[in-house]
Amino acid sequence: MDGRNRKDIRPGQRVNIVLKKDQRTGRLTEGTVATLLTKSPTHPHGIKVRLTDGQVGRVKEILGQEG
Repeated sequence: MDGRNRKDIRPGQRVNIVLKKDQRTGRLTEGTVATLLTKSPTHPHGIKVRLTDGQVGRVKEILGQEG
């Protein structure tokens, strides 16, 4: 599942995101969603989230629930 629909993403989910600095390379960072930052229901490049470790990026892949 990709991360373009806000309704598919919940705090506590494991996701792969692209950080701003990695947008050129497309390098993915795995983490757990803390908060959703995009307010609109969809976004063509992925919903922007903050991970529990403080990193911010756009969701490219939803991996599942934490734990």
